[in-house]
Amino acid sequence: MTDLTKMKVAEARDALRAGDMTSVELTEACLGAIDAADALGAFVHKTPEIAMEQARAADARIKGGEAPSLCGIPMGIKDLFCTRGVPSQAASRILEGFRPEYESTVTGKLFDAGAVMLGKLNMDEFAMGSSNETSCYGNAVNPWRRGNDDTALTPGGSSGGSAAAVAADLCLAATGTDTGGSIRQPAAFTGITGIKPTYGRCSRWGIVAFASSLDQAGPMTKDVRDAAILLQAMCGHDPKDSTSAELAVPDFEAMLTGDIRGKTIGIPREYHMDGMPDEIEALWARGRDMLADAGARIVDISLPHTRYALPTYYVIAPAEASSNLARYDGVRYGHRARLSQGEGINDMYEKTRAEGFGAEVQRRVMVGTYVLSAGFYDAYYNRARKVRTLIKKDFEDAFAAGVDAILTPATPSAAFGLGEMQDADPVQMYLNDVFTVTVNLAGLPGVSVPAGLDKQGLPLGLQLIGRPWEEGDLLNTAYALERAAGFVEKPAKWW
Repeated sequence: MTDLTKMKVAEARDALRAGDMTSVELTEACLGAIDAADALGAFVHKTPEIAMEQARAADARIKGGEAPSLCGIPMGIKDLFCTRGVPSQAASRILEGFRPEYESTVTGKLFDAGAVMLGKLNMDEFAMGSSNETSCYGNAVNPWRRGNDDTALTPGGSSGGSAAAVAADLCLAATGTDTGGSIRQPAAFTGITGIKPTYGRCSRWGIVAFASSLDQAGPMTKDVRDAAILLQAMCGHDPKDSTSAELAVPDFEAMLTGDIRGKTIGIPREYHMDGMPDEIEALWARGRDMLADAGARIVDISLPHTRYALPTYYVIAPAEASSNLARYDGVRYGHRARLSQGEGINDMYEKTRAEGFGAEVQRRVMVGTYVLSAGFYDAYYNRARKVRTLIKKDFEDAFAAGVDAILTPATPSAAFGLGEMQDADPVQMYLNDVFTVTVNLAGLPGVSVPAGLDKQGLPLGLQLIGRPWEEGDLLNTAYALERAAGFVEKPAKWW
């Protein structure tokens, strides 16, 4: 069997159970691909010894007749997840040298299901970014290219390393986290599938916090079926996380029938934004037609508070980040600045944080501290919380009117060049999240599905937003869209 790394989770699972290959063989193939792809900057902490140990254990379980859904499947883990004994830095200098003595709930569940960890994946520092250019490890690079242009492109952010690794067939799947679109946007930029589940569906315990009321883990995979398999293993109630929902986890894969006849798909008029590229509009229209041809009823809907979503998000997220990142002070773990004679504890705090945090993290901490300060709390933070409630109500009204899912673009453009936005107003970078942040503010599930290529040969994605806790139904609609779109393109190997 050749090209083992190109396999999807479902077909690898079946091949492993049938004895057509071993997890050791599959893992060795992935480790070889990773070593040959350093130019992508996707894997930042390789764990070949752990991977081979887990692969041998998986083969033993399979041979013994015990083969959970992910048994023997090699995966990458975003550097935001704490993994026992393995560097877990959130791509920040301030956590340099930090090796947790515990396992995040999500990675623990994946390992219990037999998954094999190939290593830790690059990301924007503390998940703050849309291009994977704020990482202390350096940029992650998109495996796709614009035609014959050699310009290095962003894989998106913050889960850019995860997206690049899956798209380049370095691993069969990867974990990501999504605070404002950080699974769905990089998935769209790299031609893969990514789902952010309902807030509370996956435990946040052991995941380095950015914005606690928005963060949610999810899978990044090569297709919708794989996303369903991975999501089921990641979900479940966790008593260690007070926001974790005590709900049964359905068999998401079994719900993938592709039958969406009678479903109602909403098209929000507010997502038709000024200056939207014609290619994005055309893709959206094509997606609408594909779902209609599959038997869904298409209706126009209104989400009137959409235009306030970005400013609301960029008040709430930095405020929560300011609070969460206050713990990084050089006292207990990670980087500690060296002090000169006569300098005291306050000097250590200031120098440690100045040296440890990158420019984007510093910017957001300062914004967050400002909006939480006396005199500005009511003017900014409290007002943003009230608008967030209105945004959530917009979705509730649409679902109450009979809408089953909402179709939107995933991103306002295809992947852009690394460095092309660095000198721009930071707001221009934040606009990459324009179609995704509403989902986090409302706590809803959202999935990005690759649906076509732009005129330069780069992948474009469509987003489906679902009802809370109905990821199975959402994935089935995404499955119907995926089958209709027939996206099978892969990046030409240059690395």
